[in-house]
Amino acid sequence: MNLSRQLFTIHSWFGLVTGVFLLMLGVSGSLLIFKEELDHLMYHDLLTVKPQETPLTLDSLYKIAVKHYPNLDGLAWINPSAPKDHSYHFRLYLNDSRLISYDLGALNIDQYTGKILRQGRSDDLEVGWMEWLFQFHFSFHLGTPGAALVAIFGIAMLISVFTGLVIYRKYIWKVVTFNVPFNRKNRRTLSSSLHRIIGVWALIFNVVILFTGFWLNLFSFEKKVWENEMIPTPPNTLVNVSLDSLYAKALQKMPDLTPTYVYFPTQPKRTFSVRGILKGQNPLFAGGNSIQFDGQTGRFLSQTTFEDLSFWRRIKATFYPLHVGNFGGILLKILYIIIGLTPGLLSVTGFLLWRRRKKKTFNYFPITQKE
Repeated sequence: MNLSRQLFTIHSWFGLVTGVFLLMLGVSGSLLIFKEELDHLMYHDLLTVKPQETPLTLDSLYKIAVKHYPNLDGLAWINPSAPKDHSYHFRLYLNDSRLISYDLGALNIDQYTGKILRQGRSDDLEVGWMEWLFQFHFSFHLGTPGAALVAIFGIAMLISVFTGLVIYRKYIWKVVTFNVPFNRKNRRTLSSSLHRIIGVWALIFNVVILFTGFWLNLFSFEKKVWENEMIPTPPNTLVNVSLDSLYAKALQKMPDLTPTYVYFPTQPKRTFSVRGILKGQNPLFAGGNSIQFDGQTGRFLSQTTFEDLSFWRRIKATFYPLHVGNFGGILLKILYIIIGLTPGLLSVTGFLLWRRRKKKTFNYFPITQKE
């Protein structure tokens, strides 16, 4: 067997093994591009609040959350810049000491009355479909092993992409210059044309999406992470300083910051932190901006912007926005949705080619076969 045939075999099997899972990840990922918008649309009546003169303090809302969840790994306010008629949305970091459950939850509170509008775990639809999809997308609802499995599928598909690049290298320039038309002669030729054309046009995007997805789940291969998942979370250790004061200090230190994520510590040695995007900054670089305070003493710990990071840390700071497509406007998000479905579509067309080849008694090899 020559090298081309060996690569074709590798390309086929890696694509077949990962196909169904990549289709599910592609569909869920495409929906999550508009996670916040869809969540509020689907549960508009539940999550919309009537604005009043001033909201309750963060300290009051913090007390409400920790009262209902006395064993939290952490609590994060994930929509600090939302419109005034949107309820405050908090992410719950939980731990039920089961390895096969990834313990995220959501809590929505009316910031003017303190009423809890929605609460619960993300893996059993208590808090809606979008939260369920969010956790499914990176763990298949199988906990840390599921997160590792998603990472493995990402690498497997990357191998399939790179072997496909070698196999179809002669067609790349023809495709990008629109010199490879669709061949509609029969189902096989149509599947082959679709497979090559879609694969070439989505090549760079898929490499970025698959690699960043793998990197974001890389934590699931750490032994300590697996061990910690089996240890029940101890009772909350509440902050000893005013969260409102810390939040105000953070905004004073970074007056050009629009907050997008605020972390409230509930365990010892955790820090109060604020992240967000600076005025005039592309959201692609927002992952490098943060301010941290000691949650017990209120002592200022650090202040970092994207420009302060080392070269490699700058690269890593772009991985999340590159994966979710939140660094551009509506057109970029639509592009992410369309191209995000291509790994699954490539698996479908690849499967059709593989099945056709298995049915044939003669040798079929798409590089040399005349169509």
